Order: sequence, then structure tokens, then C-alpha cells
Amino acid sequence: MKDVITLAIESSCDETACAILKNGREVLTNIISTQIETHKKFGGVVPEVASRKHIENIDVVVQQALEEAKLGFGDITHIAVTYGPGLVGALLVGLSYAKALSFSLGIPFVGVNHIEGHLSANYIVDNDLKPPFITLIVSGGHTHLVEVKDYGVYEILGKTKDDASGEAFDKIARAMNLGYPGGSIVDRLAKQGNPHSVEFPRACINEDGYDFSFSGLKSSVLNHLNSCKMKGIEIVPEDICASFQAAVVDVLVNKTIKACKDKNYDIVTLSGGVAANSALREKMKQACDENGLKLCYPPLVLCTDNAAMIGCAGYYRYINGRRDGMELNAVPNLKIDKG
Repeated sequence: MKDVITLAIESSCDETACAILKNGREVLTNIISTQIETHKKFGGVVPEVASRKHIENIDVVVQQALEEAKLGFGDITHIAVTYGPGLVGALLVGLSYAKALSFSLGIPFVGVNHIEGHLSANYIVDNDLKPPFITLIVSGGHTHLVEVKDYGVYEILGKTKDDASGEAFDKIARAMNLGYPGGSIVDRLAKQGNPHSVEFPRACINEDGYDFSFSGLKSSVLNHLNSCKMKGIEIVPEDICASFQAAVVDVLVNKTIKACKDKNYDIVTLSGGVAANSALREKMKQACDENGLKLCYPPLVLCTDNAAMIGCAGYYRYINGRRDGMELNAVPNLKIDKG
């Protein structure tokens, strides 16, 4: 059979990315242009600025991807592009570019769900991985516990009721003026702190369902910080980060292992930006080993937003017969089980 060459585009937030894959799981090139330095002075992503940067960067990253893969447009079988969820202006840049390429080259394109892309990153890492399994998707915008029944067939078992886990990391980092992006900074400081310094609450950990809640934890940390300031008590950032991170990780690991036991699964995957967190990886590995479960998670470059994961997800959509038309629009609140 002829190889399927996928050109993938990702522009859902503040990374402009293009990747080229062969047969869905072999990454020929994965180019990422990040906007971290641009948004750092604002303490977070500014949607309008992100959109303008995508317009400036997208043609550059596509050309760079082709050059690095030593391919031309004529070698591409189809295009995969993120169409949601994400920032609507940012999504439209990538989607419009993909449509233009599809039309001019006369090749099909498929829209990809960004969350599905994150979980698909694990297929790139482990060639033997295939559904069914349980996946925990954790990022700045999403905290989902999903049953992967087949390629493209998902059931959401649980999700956050309020803040996503990554969002909570960023807000706590901002409250302590640690810098941006907050997640990696909290992780680094937590390694030097005492995770039992403050026993922050573990919301939902003993509930029967699989939902998460981090808003109360965030409020508890903020209240603790304010109390220390009012009483003149020294705040040790390392201890606060370690205690906060431990509370988040405990809930994530507990719910994931519970889902595997309840549903009789023996494979767990992690994905999303928070999957780069060292404590989450360590604690999940320990829990999986204790319960006889296989654990898979991507390297750091495939945890953050990238186009390789979009290309992998798009490949499976393509070989299963999906083709999208020019009427496809960006869907900023797209659900994983709806798109």
C-alpha cells in the first residue's frame, strides 16, 4: 500500500505548529513556533495578539516542515488541522490556511479535535498501543478522564466541574508572582519543597464519580497566602508549590486508577501540558505498578501543543473515511465526544 503522508497544522492557542507524518505514527518533522516570550509580559495569552502572531508564523513553519522532511506539496496525501477547542481567532488562522492548501493542491483535509490530538500523542510514542484504554487528559484548558473504546470513539467518564488542573497551576503561580508559564515553574519549585507543609483539600477524591474540582483548592491556597501575609508569617514558595501540587496529583491519580478498576482496563495513558509534570508522572507510574497497569505518556515535546499529535489523530480520521468541506468552521468549545 502507498504510504499516507499527513501535513498537520495546529494553532489553537499560542503555538503555531506544523508536522509531517508517514502512516500516522512516524514523525518526519515537527516544527513548533512558540509565543511564550510574547505573552510573558502579560502574564497569560492575549487572544488577539496570538492570532496576529499565527498569521505571521504559519507560512514560515509550513515551509520549514517541508524543507526538514525533504518533501514538497506534491508528496502530501492529505491535511489535518485543529478546528477546536481553542481560541476562535487562533483556530481560524490554521483552519483557513489548511482550507487554502486543500483547495489549491486538490487534496482532502480533515478537521481534528485538539483534545483527541493530545491523547493521540501516545500512539506516536508506543507503536503497540491501541484501544481500548483509559486516558487522563490534563492541560490549561482541559481535565478529562476518557474511555478510549476505539480510534475516534470516546466516552467522557469525568471532567472538571470548574478550573482545569493546568489553569489552577497558572493561577497559583500568578498569585505568588512566580512568572509565566506557571506550571513548569511550580513543578520545579515543588521539587525543593515539603509536600506536607500545608494539607490542602483534595476535592472529589472520595466521591463515587470521576469528576474533578480544583477551584476550591485554588481558593484554599489563596486564602492561606493571604492569611500568612496578614499574620506576618513567612511564605516559603517551595513548600506552597509542593503542597499544592501534591493535592492536585493525588486527585488525578486516584480518579484514574479508580476508573481502570471499575471499567476493567489495564492500560493508562497521560496527555496534555500537565502530563509533563514530574510529580504526576512519578505518582501515576507508582500507582500503575502497584495495580498491575501499563502506563504510557509522551515525551515533553509532545505534551505541549504540537502538530504531530494532530497529524496522528487526523490520519486515523482520514483512513476511516472522514473528509471535511469548506463549510467546516472553528468550534472554540468543541467536546471530544462531539467532534
